[in-house]
Amino acid sequence: MKPTAVLETLEGAAAQLGVRVTYEPLATAGLGGPGTHGGMCRVKGELRVIIDKRATPQERVATLATALARLDTSNLALSAKVREFLHFYAERPASTSGPAPLRAATNLPLRGSVAKRPAPRPPAPDAVPTTTTRASA
Repeated sequence: MKPTAVLETLEGAAAQLGVRVTYEPLATAGLGGPGTHGGMCRVKGELRVIIDKRATPQERVATLATALARLDTSNLALSAKVREFLHFYAERPASTSGPAPLRAATNLPLRGSVAKRPAPRPPAPDAVPTTTTRASA
């Protein structure tokens, strides 16, 4: 499935859930740095996913899937491929799905004391990860 097709399906799912999706130029430098292309928020009581206008189709899919994975999509008619995306992004650790949670001012590290790691790459929409189960011995 092409990224644009997955994105259209996810946008339709968001509309069915009452989530507004917008594309805007974002200055992501303070929002977690490279690899941050938007996310979900609440504006005047309405859920909204804001995605960086300059993001690639794969980055848009990853951002929207991460946001929608937090919601109940069980009542929506979605293809198995799209459900796999939502399941994958629902199981990602919080540290890789967006900026780190805010810490109290007393716990902030000193400038330059934290080693920077490259952001993990999201899977390509045409290469959905498959889950494997281990057989117990």
